[in-house]
Amino acid sequence: MASRSAAQYDYLIKLLIIGDSGVGKTCFLLRFSDDSFTTSHLTTIGIDFKIKTIEVDGKQIKLQIVSASQWDTAGQERFRTITQTYYKGAMGIILAYDCTDDNSFANVRNWIQQIKMHASESVAKVLIGNKCDRPDKKVSAEQGEGLARELGVKFFESSAKNNINVQEVFYFIAKDIKDKRMGDPMGTNAAIRVSPAPNQPKAAGKNCCK
Repeated sequence: MASRSAAQYDYLIKLLIIGDSGVGKTCFLLRFSDDSFTTSHLTTIGIDFKIKTIEVDGKQIKLQIVSASQWDTAGQERFRTITQTYYKGAMGIILAYDCTDDNSFANVRNWIQQIKMHASESVAKVLIGNKCDRPDKKVSAEQGEGLARELGVKFFESSAKNNINVQEVFYFIAKDIKDKRMGDPMGTNAAIRVSPAPNQPKAAGKNCCK
């Protein structure tokens, strides 16, 4: 039986960050994973992938995070199979829009349809309004909160540049997944259940940018 020190984490959670191009997904991810920010980041074509281990309720949670862009745009057909693969594997989805871009906010509903088409029915979801520090902000916090209530998800305004609610978003969704998925001893959510570390026993009875 491997010890925690050997595996270095108790559970593995796979997350996906989606949203329109230019809303700051990569910068949001880099702020969380590397505590870095750059204004010169190029638009992502395909995926960005990061791994980070955090502690939640005394458990070491290894997060595998994919940020995706341009999967469904014209000329990017080769990314469609990637879309389906990562949606299906995701235990949690962070859906981002740009507070300075009305269109990215309106397109949240389109992304929700993509989630319904490709992801597990019980996937955890969080809505974030990124670039909330910008003076040219067009989408209010009240609008974001209203849409989140309609969708039945948690809402955060965030800024990768100023490190506002970046850590909080990841810790919230990780805890939400851990709390909901660990209590599934019969494996009814086997496709999305939190994965224990290799060779680790499961707990008894518990299963761009601003």
